[in-house]
Amino acid sequence: MRRTMTTSTTDTSWLGSLIDAVISLMDIIGPIGAGVAIALENLFPPLPSEAILPMAGIAAHDGAFGLWEAVAWTTAGSLVGALALYGLGAWLGLSRLRRIADRLPLIDVSDVDRTVAWFHRHGGKAVFFGRFVPIFRSLISIPAGVARMPLWRFGALTTLGSLIWNTAFILCGWFLGSGWHIVEQYVDVVQNVVIVVVVVTAVVFAVVRIRSLRAEKRHGASPEPSDTRTGELPVRSGR
Repeated sequence: MRRTMTTSTTDTSWLGSLIDAVISLMDIIGPIGAGVAIALENLFPPLPSEAILPMAGIAAHDGAFGLWEAVAWTTAGSLVGALALYGLGAWLGLSRLRRIADRLPLIDVSDVDRTVAWFHRHGGKAVFFGRFVPIFRSLISIPAGVARMPLWRFGALTTLGSLIWNTAFILCGWFLGSGWHIVEQYVDVVQNVVIVVVVVTAVVFAVVRIRSLRAEKRHGASPEPSDTRTGELPVRSGR
């Protein structure tokens, strides 16, 4: 791989360090390195495939390996990472997941049941279109395992969605070449937006759930209304 790629990042941020690490990995083991990086991105969602994939495209543009090698290995990496999380979901199973949810604050067992029921209705679309949404593309594999979606179907939908996503970003790096800094700026913005959306969603969920629990507590503990004139409880009809 040409050394011009190693100077594509000059910042000392975690993203810049990550890109340098991916470049080094591709220097050592070629397109397999990009596949390994994408597999890890599935297991650790904060790693941005939006940064890793264009680097594979740039490497292919520079002649380090073939364009379709980059596509094939990164798609294989996506599938391996997704299958690992699917296996985690299958190992947990619905009963174990419900027991875990019952011990967690702000999480209700009914949340698990609703999620699994929703997945049974929309699981195919969720797995396919989820490949285009940062963070969600990793997490969706777990309920797929819990719901025991047929493995062949999960694998096919994951591969197809990943193939489209990976090809788009690899081609972006391929066509931009030395203009990587344009992609890098875009990746920073996208990653920050995703983090903000996730944090805001978590905060909103927590606030709504806390208010709901407080309302239930007040309703359960509140006495029956008394007669404002006598202070006595109203007499209910026996009928």
